[in-house]
Amino acid sequence: MKLNFKGLRALVTGAGKGIGRDTVKALHASGAKVVAVTRTSADLVSLAKECPGIEPVCVDLGDWEATEKALGSIGPVDLLVNNAAVALVQPFIESTKEVFDRSFKVNVRSVLQVSQIVAKGMISRGVPGSIVNVSSMCTIRVLSTHTFTGSTKGAITMLTKAMAMELGPHKIRVNSVNPTVVLTDMGKKVSANPDFSKKLKERHPLRKFAEVEDVVNSILFLLSDSSASTSGSGILVDAGYLAS
Repeated sequence: MKLNFKGLRALVTGAGKGIGRDTVKALHASGAKVVAVTRTSADLVSLAKECPGIEPVCVDLGDWEATEKALGSIGPVDLLVNNAAVALVQPFIESTKEVFDRSFKVNVRSVLQVSQIVAKGMISRGVPGSIVNVSSMCTIRVLSTHTFTGSTKGAITMLTKAMAMELGPHKIRVNSVNPTVVLTDMGKKVSANPDFSKKLKERHPLRKFAEVEDVVNSILFLLSDSSASTSGSGILVDAGYLAS
């Protein structure tokens, strides 16, 4: 998808790997100035070599105070992609406080915090904006041992709607993309069990998982003026999984 984001400044969280990294690269190639946020310094170093001119920010978004320090004065942002997440798989009966807390801090609380920072800036400048939250199809269909992935992404779906309703009068659109298993490093770990992977893939009418590019294209569409009348919605990138 070829879109022009020249003159706009975008912030992407979880920018070091997978969907976030390819989103940064696509936005950079489309003319945007990009702030790339991740907790792994080595990923930022290699990304900066691939995309000269990006603004790297290294911070653990699970740490509220560190995030405020790193992004509180980030400056004007027109486009935001909340992609940072952890996928900590545990059976429900064995779920721990530590995994619960980490999952909600990174997957939900950071979306609230970063979006507040960015939206306040948009409102004070009196400019329109677009925010895209990366959710999941498991907000609708439960996957075994994915208690926290489903719970946190379910929260993101409702948070997206609440943000869209309250920020709409300021001409700020908020949407989500809801992919199936995506073949990132994280996705490959989730689908590493061959029996689980085979059964899950067979439930997809297209008999495939999503490629990173599929999700990135949906993100770019929602960020762009091509979706100017879309807000509070979610695009399913699920290879037809929820049709079955």
